[in-house]
Amino acid sequence: MPTDFAWDSWVGTAAALATALVVAAGALALLALVAALVSRRVPWVRDLARRVRNAMIATTAVVAIWIAVATTEPATQTWWPAVSRLFLIATILTGSWLLAAAVSFGFERLISREETLLVGPEARRRRTQLLVIHRLVLVTIAVLALGTVLFTFPEMRAVGTSLLASAGIVSIIAGLAAQSILGNLIAGVQVAFTDAIRVGDVVVVEGEWGRIGEINLSYVVVYIWDERRLVVPCNYFTTNPIETWTRRSDKILGTVYLDLDWRVPMTELRAEFQRIIEASPAWDGRSSSAVVTDTQGGFVTVRLVMSSKDSDDQWTLRCEVREKLMEWLQREHPEALPRTRVDLAAARAD
Repeated sequence: MPTDFAWDSWVGTAAALATALVVAAGALALLALVAALVSRRVPWVRDLARRVRNAMIATTAVVAIWIAVATTEPATQTWWPAVSRLFLIATILTGSWLLAAAVSFGFERLISREETLLVGPEARRRRTQLLVIHRLVLVTIAVLALGTVLFTFPEMRAVGTSLLASAGIVSIIAGLAAQSILGNLIAGVQVAFTDAIRVGDVVVVEGEWGRIGEINLSYVVVYIWDERRLVVPCNYFTTNPIETWTRRSDKILGTVYLDLDWRVPMTELRAEFQRIIEASPAWDGRSSSAVVTDTQGGFVTVRLVMSSKDSDDQWTLRCEVREKLMEWLQREHPEALPRTRVDLAAARAD
């Protein structure tokens, strides 16, 4: 090393940066080795290390460079306080990124475990609650990180203190926020934890049939059957009635109505209906019936009731019953098809 070398020089700064980066790389390599060894007994440690790797590299690099620069020549410059504040902000942001990545991994593992242990409505309820809590935690981390960054500036601390000291201004801000943003956020939490709807539930909203695809803090996305997406504010579900088909169970009854002629042979139709549903994999065997529910004018209304394990099978079964009974009536009993009668003798008399 040259005799004129000194750590408080620009050459020393370069040397300190190189040393800091080497030490940081060594620390990261050591952590990776430890994670690999531990993952032999605890497999999820490898996934955690992979998930937080980028955030860990960024945080370690920022801290290492900050320490190296702060202990050498740049720390004596007039511009150093501003640069030091930038390093502080970068450390806060990368640290928040690291924390958010670790939290997200934890929630994803919880959701995955619940899906393997639970099925049906209970699984959807737990998954919905975990998703909402996950988003709340991420939003909290982001807000705290942003607030910490802002409060690194003395001017912002003064503004924040004066605002908090003014009860009138705070009341106005809180009132406005509660009407718009906070009100919807509270509705989102209420929707998730009152178990009104859950991710995966089959619902009818605004006349549209679909499944709850996403529950966010301020809105819910309904996946419509024809691949459209209906975005609904959370407070809609706390102030309006909705139709849900999977509240306590996925099992569901469905109906098919047929308007037929009075000469329809109900005994044969009932037997054919039973044969059709018994041959269909969409029928779960719980319930079935075929009865005449109405008689008006020249028609009788036959109601066919059938059960399925979920709404998808129910839709398939109803369509199958309609089609096959229509073909059977056309082939075996055309006289039972609906028709309009006209009394010609009465018409001539008139």
